[in-house]
Amino acid sequence: MQRPRPHSLIAAGRRPMLEVSLGNHHLCVPVQLDLLYLQFHARPNSDYLRMWLLSGRCYSRARLDGKTAVVTGANCGIGKSTALDFVRRGARVVLACRDVKKAKEAADDIRRQTKSSEGAGVVEVVELDLASLASVRQCAQYLLDTQTHIHILVNNAGVCYCPKLVTEDGFDMHMGVNHLGHFLLTCLLLPRIIRSGPARIVNVASINNYVAKAICFDDLHWEKRRYNNFASYSESKLANVLFSAELSRRLKGTGVNTYSLHPGIVVTEAARHVSTTWFPGSQWIFENVLVYLFKTCEQGAQTSIHCAVCEETAHESGLYYRMKRGDSWRIPREPSSVRAQTILSS
Repeated sequence: MQRPRPHSLIAAGRRPMLEVSLGNHHLCVPVQLDLLYLQFHARPNSDYLRMWLLSGRCYSRARLDGKTAVVTGANCGIGKSTALDFVRRGARVVLACRDVKKAKEAADDIRRQTKSSEGAGVVEVVELDLASLASVRQCAQYLLDTQTHIHILVNNAGVCYCPKLVTEDGFDMHMGVNHLGHFLLTCLLLPRIIRSGPARIVNVASINNYVAKAICFDDLHWEKRRYNNFASYSESKLANVLFSAELSRRLKGTGVNTYSLHPGIVVTEAARHVSTTWFPGSQWIFENVLVYLFKTCEQGAQTSIHCAVCEETAHESGLYYRMKRGDSWRIPREPSSVRAQTILSS
């Protein structure tokens, strides 16, 4: 299969331009290469154009026959696209979700989409509310009782930019759901994952982890500091990266690899709180305007898929991944373990 190539980039003084050819018409759009690449795509027999972030893709043809994967938050968005890909590769996939009704609907949709796919796997659902440690324990016990092996765990679920809320156990919602819930789930499943090796644990973080210079352990749940939803989210994403790096160190030699990643900017249901925390109408703008600028859920899932199945990542662990933009269509790796050691020792 020939890989798609981005449109040509031409230098225009100090402002690089994105040159787009549409029939006999040519359009040059100024871009800032280190922040945003835009690609226009004209669909055949269509009277509109769609614009989205230029996205790489996982081209691995690795099969997952006989493998079991658990994906949290897989009833929609990036998680559902990740689960769909795994099922197409032949895996048994467990959708671990808070909303069981939506999860069952997602499972039915995945079955419909893979019905005609040769060698497709199976999909099932289990309830998981990451805002409740009791629910996390119940989910983990169910998985241990029903799954003899767990080869892939994708900690995908999360919330972002929500107002000041606390979990059932009194934790800041961002830290509780995005990190602590997944931390407990991973630890409870770890003996089974190790026994299933080679295995992989994928933690979906965010580029926001760079915004948080450190984690305030003296006020982890924003009881003393003035609450800032952006900073709270960023700290939880940094926790994902640090957890992945430290877990890799502790699992060295077990056959279990860990990965953290930035999926790109994707409009998903995780941004459902922005109209409350940013300004009224923010969510509408996200879903009806910015959706044409950001990645689709399928595009956003590519980095998770790359980490979970790609042959070249089979011998890598504890690193941070993001989809590279440009001609190479590759995902560069960054030594998050070095940053982890710096932060934890400060």
